Amino acid sequence: MLEQLKEACGVFAAQDFTNKPVFPYIYWGLRSQNHRGHQSHGFLTYDGTFHSQKGLDLVPKVKKEEIQKWLTELPGSVGLGHVRYSTSGGTDYESLVKSTQPIMEKRGEKQIAIAFNGNVVNTPDIIKEIQEETPNFRFNYDAELISRKLLRQTKDGDLASSVKRCMKEIEGAFSVAGMTEKGELFAFRDPQGIRPLCCGCSKNGTTCAVSSETVGLDINSFDFNFEVNPGELVVAKKDGFERKQLCPGERHALCAFEFAYFARPDSRLGNRYVYEVREEFGRNFAWEYPETTSKVDIIMSMPETGNDAAYGYHELTGIRWERASRRHRYVAERAFILLSDQRYNTIDRKINIVDHKLAGKNVAVVDDSIVRGDTTKVVVTKLRKMGAKKVYLFITFPRIIGPCFYGVDMATYRELIGSQHDAEEIAEIVGADAVNYQSVDGLVKATGLDKQNLCLGCITGKYPTPLAQKLADEMKERFENGYSEKGRIYESSVK
Repeated sequence: MLEQLKEACGVFAAQDFTNKPVFPYIYWGLRSQNHRGHQSHGFLTYDGTFHSQKGLDLVPKVKKEEIQKWLTELPGSVGLGHVRYSTSGGTDYESLVKSTQPIMEKRGEKQIAIAFNGNVVNTPDIIKEIQEETPNFRFNYDAELISRKLLRQTKDGDLASSVKRCMKEIEGAFSVAGMTEKGELFAFRDPQGIRPLCCGCSKNGTTCAVSSETVGLDINSFDFNFEVNPGELVVAKKDGFERKQLCPGERHALCAFEFAYFARPDSRLGNRYVYEVREEFGRNFAWEYPETTSKVDIIMSMPETGNDAAYGYHELTGIRWERASRRHRYVAERAFILLSDQRYNTIDRKINIVDHKLAGKNVAVVDDSIVRGDTTKVVVTKLRKMGAKKVYLFITFPRIIGPCFYGVDMATYRELIGSQHDAEEIAEIVGADAVNYQSVDGLVKATGLDKQNLCLGCITGKYPTPLAQKLADEMKERFENGYSEKGRIYESSVK
């Protein structure tokens, strides 16, 4: 997907029980998950005292001559790491610096550090609760809501009771890794399990790790042990993870967009590799659109999230998959750093398309999603100029009709082309001969999960948590009545 949605975020944490420094593990765990957040990165370690290093942009490359410097500045056998895109708080330079995770909060002798992936929906309620005790508190970003609530509860109870109250009183998506002031590593997941989180250990069992995706474990040669259950707290111990199911969760609701776009293809979700699921997406195109498929001369994919689906489509149909589009590997800049008049140039900067392979052909373009439609239109226009006879878009993620409240930065109906137009209308707007979305049922079947165990809110209008459903319904009614949406509704009343 070339429109570059922002998703918050990626976490990695580790504890070594032989007192070896964990920074190298955290560094590589983050590097493997840098696709989950480009705006900022942060490291935090503990050796009796907390040590932190943060910065904007990608996780930096550590040069050989700098290794000792990093180890000196980030000592300790337990630590957290985080990569972020913002889906709460400000996006100006000062706000981004301030909101870079992991974050630390202190209350008396109690101290806590967390890194989290997700988004808080009932932000105003939590702020009001905090302000009852701390009147001068001003909201900056949702990670501090979780950390302050954890500390607020820890005053009268243990870690498990604090986490349980967070699970019961915070609505939203939150996969959290954290440390206490004693250097205890813990992690937990919201009762719906909307964002991924997994655990693993080193081959000799001396190091425990928590990661948003299994690739964070793989790169460190750790074994993947288990996915953290929705509503579960895990604590790192010398003999492995101690697991406590604190909330049963009324339903599990893993974000379906993880399969289509966010997760790396070599990660495992729900006991399946993501690339295998995406290949099945491509096969579904052949079953769901036989008439259009019969007209296709050549298959082309938008790298890299369209590649696996294109292979599956090619494998079942026998139509040649011409890998005529390639990503400029070292052009990592995202659209948010470009001037507004440069936005349409991002496709040329990031993707190279070999024109002579497409001239005179009916081209099937496989991509993961259409959100706003702007850059999709640019791609189609470019293919037309290269001589493509027909352009058929095959989109693995079904038509997005509603906002996300759980950590994807698409917060309004107005910005979503699919909330206002059907597939035929979208095809006309972007200049394609057809837009062929994978069906919701096809997507669900390919994941191997039950429909009730996926969050499909943005493509069905049915959300897994009550406040999100209420907000979506109110937003839709206002939008249809001409109300001008002014940003994230879950922050609209935040002062």
